[in-house]
Amino acid sequence: MVKHIILWTLKEMPEDEKAKVKAEIKIGLEALVGKVPGLVDVKVNIDGRLASSNADLMLDSTLESAEALAAYAKHPEHVKVADEKVRPFTAGRTCLDYEI
Repeated sequence: MVKHIILWTLKEMPEDEKAKVKAEIKIGLEALVGKVPGLVDVKVNIDGRLASSNADLMLDSTLESAEALAAYAKHPEHVKVADEKVRPFTAGRTCLDYEI
């Protein structure tokens, strides 16, 4: 099993727009479970952010293997969500992948 953790910082925008963007990212990414082979679990944390944080939201996902992670990265459903819901609104991305 592999954990795939992403932290994103959003571009500057009004807080109400940030809330909408985060909600749409959450819906889009969490809906990939069952559509992308090897993707076991996805949780997108958009609430409860403390002032000490330097990221706006977090993806916490579990995949069956490193090969499943590589396939997930190129899967059309994932690419669509990334291109439409994530990349246009993010200024920074940090990734940590590791075996569990």
